[in-house]
Amino acid sequence: MQIWLTLLIVIAATGGLFYTGRSRATAITNGDTTKLHSNPAFHGGMLVICGLLPATLVFLGWTFFSRYFADAFVTAQLGEQFQALTELEQGAMLRAAFGISQSQNLGEVSQIERIAIDGYSSFFATATLILQLVLAALVLGGGFLAWRQITVDLRARQFVERAVLFALIAASGVAILTTLGIVLSLIFESINFFQKVPFFDFLFGTHWSPQSAFEGVGADATDRNAEVFGAIPIFAGTLLITTIAILVAAPIGLMSAIYLSDYATPRIRAVAKPMLEILAGIPTVVYGFFAALTVAPFLRSSGEPLGLSVSSESALAAGLVMGIMIIPFVSSLSDDVINSVPQSLRDGSAGLGATKSETIRRVILPAALPGIVSALMLAISRAIGETMIVVKAAGLSANLTANPLEAVTTVTVQIVTLLVGDQEFDSAKTLAAFALGLVLFCVTLMLNIIALRVIQKYREQYD
Repeated sequence: MQIWLTLLIVIAATGGLFYTGRSRATAITNGDTTKLHSNPAFHGGMLVICGLLPATLVFLGWTFFSRYFADAFVTAQLGEQFQALTELEQGAMLRAAFGISQSQNLGEVSQIERIAIDGYSSFFATATLILQLVLAALVLGGGFLAWRQITVDLRARQFVERAVLFALIAASGVAILTTLGIVLSLIFESINFFQKVPFFDFLFGTHWSPQSAFEGVGADATDRNAEVFGAIPIFAGTLLITTIAILVAAPIGLMSAIYLSDYATPRIRAVAKPMLEILAGIPTVVYGFFAALTVAPFLRSSGEPLGLSVSSESALAAGLVMGIMIIPFVSSLSDDVINSVPQSLRDGSAGLGATKSETIRRVILPAALPGIVSALMLAISRAIGETMIVVKAAGLSANLTANPLEAVTTVTVQIVTLLVGDQEFDSAKTLAAFALGLVLFCVTLMLNIIALRVIQKYREQYD
């Protein structure tokens, strides 16, 4: 209820400031808004920005740092008994006290915990009241100062457009900083892992058994861990499943796109294209159950008459279902790219006597090649990052094999497996997930670079 109340207050403040600014701009010209430098709506927008922006910045700052202030306030009240606890025990007690203070479900707590709970409750009760008064003062003060600046010659439009520009730059900066933060977190944690396991032993080792990791220090621990963190079987399993998936999705998706763009009637296209794109909306866990309950048993029963030993969890089952899942990525994007090829190229080819199939093979597909490559790279990246289908259909066994009938695992599955459990965060087993994530990031980055190079090389021929 408090969230809805806050949202209603923000909407009411926005509407009130906008109406006040527009009314003020209209009033100073006695209704003749043609005398104004900027439209009255821009004056209203200026009041909204001046009134809500400072309050929003203060509110965000409070959201990010309030917990630190609260912890410092509570810690100062607990005294020597709290200081006698270890750092881990202090953090656990503060987290528990904060959670209880928010839920108001006391139960049985110790004396020191009750002091901490009361401290959190009193701190946030007082701080919330002060915050509300400060926000109200900022909204009213900022709106009033902007209201006094409204004149006939005020360049309100430039002010609003500049503010919107800064907002767009900030949004772009958030995206860039988020990406940078992800990359740096992977790099730093991977460095910690490679201090425990040699880089080349991890990258080129052929035995993966993180459950056998030795938690110790010294050269002996490093040597023992180097023997169980060889990631080649995981990379091979990822490559095998992805190859099967793209061998299924690429021809089916591309041929579907060609049919829908050049052969299908508008009536068939209106039905077939949405039906094909429904595949992209099915949750991956559903694909995983389909692979485990339908495709894998079918492959196993089909292989027995042929004398083939098909595992109940196989790379072939996971790859086939994954290929079906990424068909919409190939077909929909390729269809859009093929339709964007200028009709003049088709007409020119037909004028030279080429058939429709010759036009598609020799004119349309070469012209649409950059977009098709981008669609394939997106599909490959999607296949590399898939987890649920592999867990259900391919298993968790890190087998170094090229046989698609055997069980294998992938990088993403192992990342999930390594981060599940009660092991310490700085253990080699946990840090291995970050090393695998860094390798996966580098692979997808290289795929994107390859796609960009292909687009740059062939786009100029048809622009």
